[in-house]
Amino acid sequence: MTDVKRERRSGQRLAARVPVSIKAQKGTVEATGFTRDLNAGGIFLYTDSRIVAGSELEMVLILPPEITHGEKQWVCCRASVVRVEDSEGGGDFGVAASIRSIEILPEIPS
Repeated sequence: MTDVKRERRSGQRLAARVPVSIKAQKGTVEATGFTRDLNAGGIFLYTDSRIVAGSELEMVLILPPEITHGEKQWVCCRASVVRVEDSEGGGDFGVAASIRSIEILPEIPS
């Protein structure tokens, strides 16, 4: 019998490699990484720091114009980790998270 996984995403993900700064629950982990794909409801990213499933994350990243329908924007996302994939051969850990809120950050004039 074949194991069929049910799709739980709320929308189509956009493949995008975007740098992300990560702060885990209560500041226990501060890390950096990069996204593999994202949408308004979820994100999958890679990081070299171990993050535990169920952790609450605060992430700062630039959303690409394909998601914002215009200009790229700095945002702060709050999310819950739903799955962690162990690294293979000492590489980065894969982290899937469900986004609870997105706050647009103000542009800093140059």
